[in-house]
Amino acid sequence: MKKLLATCIALQALNAGLAQADGTWGDALAKALEEGKASVDFRYRYEFVDQDGFDDDAEASLMRSRLTLEAGSLNGFTALFEVDNVTSIGVSDYNSTENGKTKYPVVADPEGTGVNQIWLSYHREGLTTHAGRQRINHGNQRFVGGVGWRQNEQTFDGGRIQWDPMDKLKVDFSYIYNVNRIFGPDDGANPADWEGDNYFLRMDYQLAENHKIAGFGYRLDIDKIGKYAPGKTVNNSSDTFGVEYAGKFDWLSVNASWATQSDAGDSELDYDADYYLLELAAKFKPVTLKLGYEVLASDSNVGFATPLATLHKFQGWADKFLATPGDGIEDAYFSVSGKVGPVKLAAIYHDFQAESSSADFGTEIDLVATWPVNKQFTVQAHFASFDTDDSARFADTDKAWLTLQLKL
Repeated sequence: MKKLLATCIALQALNAGLAQADGTWGDALAKALEEGKASVDFRYRYEFVDQDGFDDDAEASLMRSRLTLEAGSLNGFTALFEVDNVTSIGVSDYNSTENGKTKYPVVADPEGTGVNQIWLSYHREGLTTHAGRQRINHGNQRFVGGVGWRQNEQTFDGGRIQWDPMDKLKVDFSYIYNVNRIFGPDDGANPADWEGDNYFLRMDYQLAENHKIAGFGYRLDIDKIGKYAPGKTVNNSSDTFGVEYAGKFDWLSVNASWATQSDAGDSELDYDADYYLLELAAKFKPVTLKLGYEVLASDSNVGFATPLATLHKFQGWADKFLATPGDGIEDAYFSVSGKVGPVKLAAIYHDFQAESSSADFGTEIDLVATWPVNKQFTVQAHFASFDTDDSARFADTDKAWLTLQLKL
């Protein structure tokens, strides 16, 4: 697969070279560089964690600095280079998963500098290809996403083809041989990279205006890493296939999805589990009300897993269920959102229960206020409070964040 992608890109490059053989190559290259873009992104975040079982609270004060360079188009080709640096600029009393400060709760933001993206892209009408290290977000990121909430984003090494064979159909296929996880750039308590043969396929079809259906398949085959337990590497291998629907009926929006998953690759697990979601949103000026029910079922004491998802978006911002419990999880939630002047506000309530046992896990309240001061500068405050009903398995946890982001 890697050889096939490389061959396709080489043929495209040859075609571009032949097209420019009339002596205009230098002019076209100069124009591409002139039309290139450079941007910087500074995101400061203070994070506080008060978690039962720890005598000390966690406090992290971190700055993420990002530089992005993108070339203009050269006969359909573009290229991008992006580098991130995460640095503590104040208090650093937290467990980053690699700094060894295990007396504090986890804030999964290791310090370091790394290449976030570096890719070559080719575009022509109806077709876009990317080769290299890249950001991939599918749908609402429940199965594949960039985990943009954390300071070190998750990106993917490999090739991607996005094809629009007709007006209403979009096909998105990727082969990924390495996942650059949020725990990097260096290995710590968790591996910074997952190598393996991974395939992502998603097809979106526009049924009608405001109504869309999508089918997807994800084949994950994560390699073993000797010093890590199978649960942190190879047991994340799985085959997942599903369908989702998103529609809007005047003031009412509906999201529904279903998926089935089984073990794959060299996984030591043996299970077949389902996933399903139903979410209704009603918009009444000036507020939007949302009611949802999401289930990650279990089989043989193994829960349906989404290890490449942007997990912070789901099942509460306290991040108590980043790994699905062995008896699965049911999340019934309700939210209210709106605006007061320029400030966007939202409140969410979650009730968590086991899917295959009688266990009650607990409840959570999440609050957020976002103030887009202007196009470049945003201020955001978050709060999450998880109240356990099963203290033997989950700890009461309060978290608070203040984020300042400047994009230039």
